[in-house]
Parts: sequence; structure tokens; C-alpha cells
Amino acid sequence: MKFLCLSDTHGKHRVLRNLPHADVIIHAGDLSRDGSERSCMDFMNWLSKLDYEHKIFIAGNHDFFFEEASVQYVRKVVPENLVYLNDSGVNINGINIWGSPVTPRFFDWAFNRDRGKVIDKHWKLIPAKTDILVTHGPPMGILDDVGLSDHAGCADLLRHLKRIKPKFHIFGHIHGSYGRLETPNTQYINASIVDDNYDVKNTALEFTFINY
Repeated sequence: MKFLCLSDTHGKHRVLRNLPHADVIIHAGDLSRDGSERSCMDFMNWLSKLDYEHKIFIAGNHDFFFEEASVQYVRKVVPENLVYLNDSGVNINGINIWGSPVTPRFFDWAFNRDRGKVIDKHWKLIPAKTDILVTHGPPMGILDDVGLSDHAGCADLLRHLKRIKPKFHIFGHIHGSYGRLETPNTQYINASIVDDNYDVKNTALEFTFINY
């Protein structure tokens, strides 16, 4: 199956034109401009009209609506042809996909959790048989460079990745670290569309998943 992934569009999704064909499109959060219901609904309406068989997304630290609204209300307003993951998973043609919006605390953004035991509770939920992991933020030391050799990724998440060994890990959050990193077990993809100035500079990234 062919996958297309993107992240951190920050309300600029309608600028994107001629997205490549794929079987599945995945958005890894920070989809809204200001975190409002209106901004989040605009994104979901846009995504729901795209011509992909499967459309999956998670929220990010800017997407306050998805954390502040009730679970019942979010379920009600998400279009039926979209899959919204929040510490939850979906199986598509035998491929196990898990998504989480959680990131380590930085000031007081949406879905922020304290490092250590608090955030680890979320990572413990990731099933051992996860083929594609989608989180808003990166693991520590992997496509998470914020300058001057500082890294903003999550060490607790990295520890669980060594246990799970997903074939692909998709995220964003750190705009300046867009790109891919191949390791023996996992291909890491930072799919941030905007740069550090919140300008649309990057393209959606593709990969093919061969399910034997």
C-alpha cells in the first residue's frame, strides 16, 4: 500500500495543491491555525473531500479543540470517512496503525504531558504489534533538532520504540527537522509542512508498506 504523510499544516492546508496519489493519507497533527473548533472543522472538511481511500489524522499541541471538547462531541463532528486517532489504533488491510497527539510539556499547550511517569502512561498503551506509529512529536535524538545541538524529542517514547520496532514512525512538531531517517528497524519521517517561520516550504512525504 502507498502512504502519503504530512504534518504541521497550521491552517494552511488549502494552500496544498496536487497532492500525490496514495491509498492512505496520514496527518500527524497541528492541523489548525488557532486551535479553535472552526479552524479544526475547516481542516476536517478539507481532508474529508480529498480523493484517498483511507484518511487518518491525529491532533497536535496547537489543536486545543480536540482536547477541550468532550469525546462524544468530537466523535459526532468528525466526518464519517475520516479516522481520528487519540491513543487509539486502526487496522487497514492487515496493517496496524496507532496514533497519539501527546508531546512532552512545553509551557501549556494542548495534549502536553510531563516527562517521566505521566507521559509514559500514554506510550505504554502502544501495542507491541504496531506497524505504523503516528505521534505528533518525535522521539529523543531523531529529527528533533531545535538548534545549537538541542533536542526536543521524548526519551520515554524512544525507549518504547526500541521495544515495539514499528516499520514506520510518522511525526512532525519540530518544523526545522523535516525529512527522513532510516534505521535497521524503523524509518522515521518528520513530515512537517511549514518551516520555523510557519511558511509552507515542504512537501508531503510518501512511502510504500509491503505487508507480507
